[in-house]
Amino acid sequence: MDDQKTYQEFIKELGQKIKIYRIMKEMSQQDLMDKSGVSKRSISRLEQGESVQVDNLFKILLALDLGDNIELLVPDQTKRPSYYLEKSEDKPKRVRKKTEKKDFKWGDEE
Repeated sequence: MDDQKTYQEFIKELGQKIKIYRIMKEMSQQDLMDKSGVSKRSISRLEQGESVQVDNLFKILLALDLGDNIELLVPDQTKRPSYYLEKSEDKPKRVRKKTEKKDFKWGDEE
């Protein structure tokens, strides 16, 4: 059995997440329309799991202050996975013990 999602399932899931996020930000579809410039019908279609134009999707994401997350859709393969982890200043840093540098001698040297 194939466990991969279809593109329709991805669109439906994305629409549900956007709707929940919009509601949590206490925005109506009208508010989102005003902020994004995307028609209320397109917003409604996306939230119902119907496809919308890619530029409208990005406008909606930017209007919901999700612009920083857009890079995660297709990550830059030249960056290490740790780049995407949240960096915290209060995490302890690794400390190396300083040792005195001694002259190296072979065992048969005096």
